Amino acid sequence: MDQRKKVAFYTLGCKLNFSETSTIARDFQDKGFDRVGFDTTADIYVINTCSVTENADRQFKQVVRKALKKNEKAFVAAVGCYAQLKPEELAAVDGVDLVLGATEKFKITDYINDLAKNDFGEVHSCEIEEADFYVGSYSIGDRTRAFLKVQDGCDYKCTYCTIPLARGISRSDTLENVLNNAREISRKHIREIVLTGVNIGDYGKGEFGNKKHEHTFLDLVKALDEVEGIERLRISSIEPNLLKNETIDFVSRSRTFVPHFHIPLQSGSNEILKRMRRRYLRELYTDRVQRIRKVMPHACIGVDVIVGFPGETDEHFLETYRFLSELDISYLHVFTYSERDNTLAAGMDGVVPSKVRAKRSKMLRGLSVKKRRAFYESQLGTTRTVLFEGENKAGYIHGFTENYIKVKAPWNPELVNTLHRVILKDIDEDGLVRFEFVEAVVFAS
Repeated sequence: MDQRKKVAFYTLGCKLNFSETSTIARDFQDKGFDRVGFDTTADIYVINTCSVTENADRQFKQVVRKALKKNEKAFVAAVGCYAQLKPEELAAVDGVDLVLGATEKFKITDYINDLAKNDFGEVHSCEIEEADFYVGSYSIGDRTRAFLKVQDGCDYKCTYCTIPLARGISRSDTLENVLNNAREISRKHIREIVLTGVNIGDYGKGEFGNKKHEHTFLDLVKALDEVEGIERLRISSIEPNLLKNETIDFVSRSRTFVPHFHIPLQSGSNEILKRMRRRYLRELYTDRVQRIRKVMPHACIGVDVIVGFPGETDEHFLETYRFLSELDISYLHVFTYSERDNTLAAGMDGVVPSKVRAKRSKMLRGLSVKKRRAFYESQLGTTRTVLFEGENKAGYIHGFTENYIKVKAPWNPELVNTLHRVILKDIDEDGLVRFEFVEAVVFAS
């Protein structure tokens, strides 16, 4: 009797990649493969790649080596953004047998035959213009929350970004399909769903490749709020120009959407925003933050920012630093600019030296620590609901409040994937918040 083949997965990059890895994994399981952890011996290793930063490129080679240490005869496949952008480069990495582009990755089991190692990686990669159809994805069984993909691709032309080259035009899932996936997730007793995509505020554009607007992002949010069995819905990241007052106001009074927004800024200098070809200026960003604070004073607001973009002088950077210092936000995700092939920014003058980029990044990361601390302190003494994670970390269990405050308590396996009302008490030396339970009722089925 044939032994069932084992397949393992490794995901680099964003929440969207996690949702797609999970969907690809379910396809393998449907075809008779057993999914195992990446740290164990498998017959096939699938690596879902990212190409947002140089570090992700280097990381890919490390992950391949890690797989081959477990099984030098294993079949290694690469999918994802880096696989679409530079398939030949990935195929040349020692030990890589198969590279699949944007449209091929969801048909990976069709490309895997006898699992024999190849001398050189086999490439199946379309022209990105052909990536005009939509494949829905969601993650289940990986963690206490699920990532639900609602949109893919991007029509924006930011001068630093390769995502449109890697994922194609903006296109959306049907509302019916998103709701069906949400119901499927709720049946698995997962407490929280995080909406994900490349540009989710653009939802409703390009269902199955056309540009007809069937629904808006607000339509999506309202419909998801009515799905039974889901305790929490979280918007992962949304462009400031696409985050409308109506959406903010609806979230403030919704049943399930949590008061947490992650809004890319990228620069606090209008001059740099124009060089980046962003679709807003800092004044609009300020307006979005103020609107959220007006209707949800306790909301958590996260910010993406890029340092060291070509042409960013010391004055531009200080403009960004002061802007963020004065803005009522909760934390920063700081990205150090790195040149990407086939982007306009890579050919711009005013290149910022690496040491200067690193210094600016360190300054903003320090500001982020202060912002997060101030936000946590502002919430002490309030009553919140915590969803507990599933990992024992040095004798502690961690969890997140609805407004994204990370808490800790002594490890108790009975708390995993349950929701509790708590009072936030104080901040421990590791920066996490300690709490007291309000009552013993567990919001769990």
